Amino acid sequence: MTARTTLPLDIRTVGYDHADAARLVAEVQAEYVRRYGSPDEGPTDVDEFHGSGGRFAVGYDAAGAPVATGGWRLHDDGRVEIKRMYVRDAARGRGYARRMLAWLEQSAREAGAVTIILETGRLQPEAIALYRSSGYTDVEPFGYYAEDPLSVYLGKTLH
Repeated sequence: MTARTTLPLDIRTVGYDHADAARLVAEVQAEYVRRYGSPDEGPTDVDEFHGSGGRFAVGYDAAGAPVATGGWRLHDDGRVEIKRMYVRDAARGRGYARRMLAWLEQSAREAGAVTIILETGRLQPEAIALYRSSGYTDVEPFGYYAEDPLSVYLGKTLH
């Protein structure tokens, strides 16, 4: 087994429609097509990731290349939901996903969030393993895919 290396990651808050964010979101959508046969069709609005209602970020490697992305948006019930967390294939195994997740949690905490939730898919076992190893546990289904048997719903209390 190869040892994982954690490399520097420069995480920058950007708009959901920023060019680097859009490129990585398109890649994650292609990943969904590969794994599930279609892109994520759940509604996502660029305005959900601004101000007190959310954040969106791109992580850049030491060479300045965009390699990771993720965001959170505020729900009406006060919880925040992680969206579009992704690391490019060629950049995986370097600790970037864990760093992006920590950044998302911290920025949500700083914005006053107490609980963070997410929906991922059963065909993404590496994502499920990351979230569970980071303290996420099962929560009640919510949102667009609440009835989808391939969906997994996880959450965590932010301290």
